[in-house]
Amino acid sequence: MKKGWNPEDIIHTLCAYANDINNWDGGYVIIGVEEENGKAKLPPIGLHVQELDTIQKKLIELSHKLFPVYIPVSQPFLINGKHILVVFAPAGDNRPYKAPISLSEKRTERAMFIKRGSKTVKVKDGSDDERRLIELTARIPFDDRINQTASLYDLNLRLIQNYLKEVRSSLYEESTKIPFAELCRHLMIAKGSDELLRPTNAGLLLFNEHPEKFFSGAKIDLIIHKNKVGKDYTEKLFAGSIIQQIRDILQYFKSTIIEELIVKSAMQAESIRFFNYPFQAIEEAVVNAVYHKSYERENPVEIQIHKDKIEILSFPGPMPPINQAMLKKQRVVARDYRNRKIGGFLKELKLTEGRGTGLPIIHSSMEENGSPPPVFETDENNTYFLCILPVHPLTESILGSQDGRRRIEDNPFKINDLTDANPYLRLPVFQLGDEDRNAIKDRVSASIIKVLQYCKKPKSSDEIFEEIGLYKNTKNHNHHIKPLIEGGWLNLTLPNKPTSKNQKYYTTDLGKNCSQ
Repeated sequence: MKKGWNPEDIIHTLCAYANDINNWDGGYVIIGVEEENGKAKLPPIGLHVQELDTIQKKLIELSHKLFPVYIPVSQPFLINGKHILVVFAPAGDNRPYKAPISLSEKRTERAMFIKRGSKTVKVKDGSDDERRLIELTARIPFDDRINQTASLYDLNLRLIQNYLKEVRSSLYEESTKIPFAELCRHLMIAKGSDELLRPTNAGLLLFNEHPEKFFSGAKIDLIIHKNKVGKDYTEKLFAGSIIQQIRDILQYFKSTIIEELIVKSAMQAESIRFFNYPFQAIEEAVVNAVYHKSYERENPVEIQIHKDKIEILSFPGPMPPINQAMLKKQRVVARDYRNRKIGGFLKELKLTEGRGTGLPIIHSSMEENGSPPPVFETDENNTYFLCILPVHPLTESILGSQDGRRRIEDNPFKINDLTDANPYLRLPVFQLGDEDRNAIKDRVSASIIKVLQYCKKPKSSDEIFEEIGLYKNTKNHNHHIKPLIEGGWLNLTLPNKPTSKNQKYYTTDLGKNCSQ
């Protein structure tokens, strides 16, 4: 944050972001906002309207003083009635960059600059930082490279618009008005000349419905072991854009694997409440695996669910200098990141924070839940990264049977409300067997099962009532559709417009568990 226009200070900052020594994908310079103890001081001081155009022109002049030439992106904004200028300085493709040490005409020396935390520092000749920057010359991270086998129209406009809407980008309103090529350039998911504009690997991974066509390892393989490791297991494959993969598998964990349990203790009046696995730990571990894996390799992210633990495996392992010894610490400081572009998009979606916060969050969430600490493993050559999340130690005792399964027949219940069955439907596959599933079906009407099976693909109310042979009216809607929505067994395709004539209904994971 810069209180005002200081060209010498700003050109050094732009140089540091362009050099991007840690592969963080650059950064932002905000002009017109004062900083106080590392935070923005609001309301902003702001800039005069006439200054905005002048500063942007001077910014272009400064860009040509960098070597090689480097052009950042600038955009004025109105905040609290004050004008500010935001300059996005992405990581450059032609590192290392040098900037004039001084803008005085008497001094012509240039030097490299890098970021050290929030500070911009000059790189000393012959230092380790200079050596690292020289090594980065012409070395662009894989996710930021142009994919020569794809065309611009392998990028999906709908997925791009969904992203822009979710992050509340001003580009969302313009996305249908400006040329598609220009939109992709704005998002930096396409590079090249106008004649040979092609998507980057990050663009294809984030905004293509079938990235596995370009990267065979762009998927998540989930294996659920019903007993000890062997032939008795269930396998699920999660594909689609990597954003969709993350969301689909996290939803699967929420609805099928994670369970809140309660134990009453003789030593205290209050019950002990805990989860078999804390969701935040699983979320961080899954996102970490997808974010940091190499998409140059054919290995998918592998997740195995055992009766006593969850294992999340990705390839290769962490980047040096992180090794097995460092992984035993709760705080791991990463110097380099593998997928800088992907990380930037995931941060915008609040799926990750980056900056080495993932492993500490996993540790703290397991501790707060009363679970054993997580285990992180790699080998001497960092060829893989394995995260092991042990189940809460009280989980087995609360299930109350020798084979570790909670039996519905041993705990009979009566469905007065569909939500009474939800705790059982949320049980993992290895804890809820066919006998238990049939016990639920026996307590649910045949028409409900029929609706759930029919709505595996979205259906309108007209189609539903035609399928079950009833008239469409308020009474039948309240009896056959409304309870399924309230129980979490049916979802609306237009949740914000429940009475829309275009409304359709589809079966949730809980509903599928009941009807299959």
